[in-house]
Amino acid sequence: MNRKYIQLPIELFGNLVKFHLLEMEDEETRACIVRGLNEKMDRIQDHDLYTTYKTSESEEERKAAREEYLDRKGVPESFRY
Repeated sequence: MNRKYIQLPIELFGNLVKFHLLEMEDEETRACIVRGLNEKMDRIQDHDLYTTYKTSESEEERKAAREEYLDRKGVPESFRY
């Protein structure tokens, strides 16, 4: 089985440790964790779309991944080739 790993910013990791291991459950820490995990999930999704766009064997799948990636990045239709 091929494991995949992700990197977390040290601040997010520290907040996760405080929240779960040290049981320091304040709202500010919780908000930082939620924000950090949402940002990380967005980056993972962007990376997956870009990888699909570059490596897919199907032209339709490449085009769909490229369009979704550009939509997520906010690139206007008039600026795309």
